[in-house]
Order: sequence, then C-alpha cells, then structure tokens
Amino acid sequence: MNLNQVTVPSLDVSTSITFYKKLGLRLIVEALPHYARFECVEGDATFSIHQVEELPDGDGVYVYFETENLDIEVNRLMAEGIQFELLPTDQSWLWREARLKDPDGNLIILYFAGDNRKNPPWRIN
Repeated sequence: MNLNQVTVPSLDVSTSITFYKKLGLRLIVEALPHYARFECVEGDATFSIHQVEELPDGDGVYVYFETENLDIEVNRLMAEGIQFELLPTDQSWLWREARLKDPDGNLIILYFAGDNRKNPPWRIN
C-alpha cells in the first residue's frame, strides 16, 4: 500500500485554500464550497479539504509536512502573517518541529527528521 492522501474537515473550504496555498501546496481541484485537493511539491502525496457542518470534538487531525529547510520555511510563513504555536524545536524523538493550526484548528506540524523519519534508533526490525 501507499498513502494517497489525507483529508481534513473545514467549515470554510475557501479560507482553508488560502491558508494551504501559503504553506506551499499546489491546488489541483477546487470544487467550492465543498472540496479542494492539493498536491505536495515534493513526492506523490496529495492533501484535501472537505466541508463539514461542524468540526469534530477533541484534538482533531494532526498533519505532518516535512521540509529540509524548516527554519527558513517558518521564517517565510511568519513574514506572511502565519502564527505558530511552537517555533522550530528539537524534539526527543530526533525530529525538529514547528507547530501551527489551520483556520479550522487542525494541528499542522512542519518538521525535518531526515533518516530518523523512518529509521530512528529504536526502530523495530
């Protein structure tokens, strides 16, 4: 199997499109007001947004986007007015992460893990 896409809920797909385009995703389907789909500029994964009448309770969705230039990317986004909950921080699991929320409160983690993404020292063989 290969992961094709992740879909997150949104109360306002149009507002979310603007946010995810700022993050650097490429819009490939725009079926307003109900749906939008993006492709990542690296790799084959896609990402979509679908309209909901109400957002789920609790923590919601966590979406991870990896970039080798994490600090540069965070600075670029901050210059565009994007607010971060956590600036780039080295984590105990050997990833460097920055955290923010999309307009619907879904947690977005921008990170760089390098080889540790799939091969941390504690990987099960």
